[in-house]
Amino acid sequence: MDRKNRYDRPIKIAEGIYWVGFHEERTNLHCNPYLIIEGDKAVLIDGGSRPDFAVVMTKILQTGINPKSIEALIYQHYDPDLCGSIPNMIDICDNLGLKILSEPSNNIFINYYIEKKQHHLFKTIDMIDNAFTLQDRTLTFFRTPYCHNAGSFVTYDERTKTLFSSDLFGSFSSTWDLFLRLEEECFTCPDHYNCPNGKDYCPLPDIIDFHRHIMPNGKALRYAMDVLKGIDIDIVAPQHGSILTERKDIKFMIDTLASLDAVGIDAYA
Repeated sequence: MDRKNRYDRPIKIAEGIYWVGFHEERTNLHCNPYLIIEGDKAVLIDGGSRPDFAVVMTKILQTGINPKSIEALIYQHYDPDLCGSIPNMIDICDNLGLKILSEPSNNIFINYYIEKKQHHLFKTIDMIDNAFTLQDRTLTFFRTPYCHNAGSFVTYDERTKTLFSSDLFGSFSSTWDLFLRLEEECFTCPDHYNCPNGKDYCPLPDIIDFHRHIMPNGKALRYAMDVLKGIDIDIVAPQHGSILTERKDIKFMIDTLASLDAVGIDAYA
């Protein structure tokens, strides 16, 4: 099966968690909304752009969940590639109890995606003590300010130890698969831009370049990595790029990003 057909349906990445994403061909961004299902209820994280709403919703329906059972839409920052479809999501969910969850400073901008009469749907993560309960599953929110927006945060599923990392761990992904596993030699490689083993493609430059381009500076990125070091993580599910499922790969990437130079404005200092 070719890559396109392999990913034309939702992909289960952990217990009750599904990738329902899409590929933005013009920008070569692989966008990764995630659906969490617990019993007959669900939560959608970083739901996607307006042009790709049909793709995301088709995959949501393919999981068997009724959109009216979606209790919350979580937006970890306010960019259009994850927030653009908010009006469509509100309409099709048709749920009077629906919550739109984000950080207060994000909502200043997310407000502009929807009609004023729908602003009552907004709830901030601090209003719910930085945790949301979906039946027997708890999602905890950790702030990662300026990575890459002031109100950026990540979401952690305590049951599966899955971290929904927003733009952190993202990639421009010139060569893409949904799951990424690093080779052992990657951990000691002196130059990821010129593979000493002669491999045609190394995923690390795409990840490094993404963070240097998207994140504002090294201080913000180091702060975020320090936050993540205190979380017990088995899976990293970023909003762009590929999912990490090996703890050694996750630790390596945290250490790599924490020590990254020339991030954002730092490259001009």
